[in-house]
Amino acid sequence: MSEEMTVRLPTPRPAWQRSTGVVIVGSGAAGLSTAVHLAAAGVPTVLLTRAGVADGSTDWAQGGLAAVWDAADSADSHIHDTLVAGAGLCEPGAVRELVDGAPAAIRRLVRLGARFDRDAGGAYDLHLEGGHHARRILHAGGDASGHEVERALSAALRRAVGASGSSVEVLEHLRAVDVLTDPAGRARGVRVRQDDGTVGDWLGAAVVLASGGIGQVWPLTTNPAVATGDGIAMAYRAGAVVRDMEFTQFHPTVLWIDPARRVPGDRGVLVSEAVRGEGAVIIDQEGRRVMAGLHPLADLAPRDVVSAAMQAQMSRTGADHLLLDARAFGEQTWQQRFPSILAMCRERGIDPVTDPIPVRPGAHYLCGGVAADLDGRTTVPGLYAVGEVAATGVQGANRLASNSLTEGLVAGDRVGALLATAWRAGTLRPPATPTRPAGAGARQGAPGTARLLDPAHRDRLRAVMDRGVEVSRTAEALDGALTALGELSTGTGLDDSILDMTNLHTVATLVATAAITRTESRGCHRRADHPETAEHWRHHLCLALGPDGTPTVTEQPLGEAPGGTTTPHPARTLPVEALA
Repeated sequence: MSEEMTVRLPTPRPAWQRSTGVVIVGSGAAGLSTAVHLAAAGVPTVLLTRAGVADGSTDWAQGGLAAVWDAADSADSHIHDTLVAGAGLCEPGAVRELVDGAPAAIRRLVRLGARFDRDAGGAYDLHLEGGHHARRILHAGGDASGHEVERALSAALRRAVGASGSSVEVLEHLRAVDVLTDPAGRARGVRVRQDDGTVGDWLGAAVVLASGGIGQVWPLTTNPAVATGDGIAMAYRAGAVVRDMEFTQFHPTVLWIDPARRVPGDRGVLVSEAVRGEGAVIIDQEGRRVMAGLHPLADLAPRDVVSAAMQAQMSRTGADHLLLDARAFGEQTWQQRFPSILAMCRERGIDPVTDPIPVRPGAHYLCGGVAADLDGRTTVPGLYAVGEVAATGVQGANRLASNSLTEGLVAGDRVGALLATAWRAGTLRPPATPTRPAGAGARQGAPGTARLLDPAHRDRLRAVMDRGVEVSRTAEALDGALTALGELSTGTGLDDSILDMTNLHTVATLVATAAITRTESRGCHRRADHPETAEHWRHHLCLALGPDGTPTVTEQPLGEAPGGTTTPHPARTLPVEALA
């Protein structure tokens, strides 16, 4: 990779500076798992979350946790299913590490108090989901698995924080703005913004990004309001390599509501893969099955296959949605297995017991992110990334259902153990005499700073992404999207709406840049003008800030560290200001 550079958002001069051992940004499964490990090891740690602890994607997750439990199942089978779903871009070593580590990570979660559904005989009630060839999915409360993970980890961390001499501090409603780096390029903390607008610096020996995904880039998403790509944008500005951003998974079955009946700010309602695992099927308005004859697994095909088929069907007919038919379940099955989905649908005027559910694909999960290994190590020393914010090679070009919560737990455990070991060995220590990092209080337009974007254009940005960077893409549409994104105007000030828009603009541009570069269809990246998968594209695409201030796109062969040679398929090159 070429020499790295960094930029930072313009902020007021920091009003305060504090120091700790490890700074964690994000409070989902990955961040909490990391924090629980560090608390047990006595590592001074601060966990920052921009909203409440439970306001991220983990708490919303309906699907479960994939791991091998049944004697009839095997690690090799789980690996095979993950690699097939990943469409040739998984890192086999990382997949093996995930699958081998999954049962132990979940058992540890159970020891911390998590309760998963069991059958009448007391064994785990294992579910089947899309892309899996065995029942290996643990659920809690039917469709409230993420909530149980969040509850158990939050409770474990509260116990640690409440213990005498606890070394962990949890700070809610504190927004991370940028990763701070020293002159050698090592991460040394984060700049933060308080609700009252005050800016401060949390310094530390290591920074762990666990801030989730980017779903709010699109108008229809299963992600919460906080999924604005903060961690990826921060890491990118800090000089980290970002990888596989073109692979954004669209979940096939997101509840569609007539725009005339939508409530502003209403969350997108995911209708879990597990509903199809229990026998629900996707049909058109005439009652014809959409997936019949298109894939051996039919409605349980990998998500990219189902989403692409649905998009094609809607394009042919002009329909703005399709239907998920689960009427055969009956009231009892809905109440026992999917009570949360049933309640949310009924709250929005849809009764799945008696009527098919209107659905269409919606932005769900980013398979790419900050290039990292399963221990969280990125290309920036001292900066770690775990969970959805990270691209570890586990997900490849398309995530296998229910591997994400599992990855968050495994990666959180691993980076927590790694940093705890370093702390005990004396190799991880906060700066003895903290000094103000370079660039403090820089004004917009000064060297080394990136521009802020006007939040008035947020709906415009989402519309651009919905039209040009959706399930099915073309060079013409992607080029138009990049042009439109580059024309959005600058904003002033530094509040949540400005930060949201700025980070959304950064990740939107990175997604579109990677998507226009990859001239093939693979996994959840579909190019209508390049419908075939091409073997010469079987490599990762890495994006980073180059020394001249423009993004570079490089190819990373499987099994190698991020970097490689400059791609012979150049993307549009935009000035760094356009990626701020």
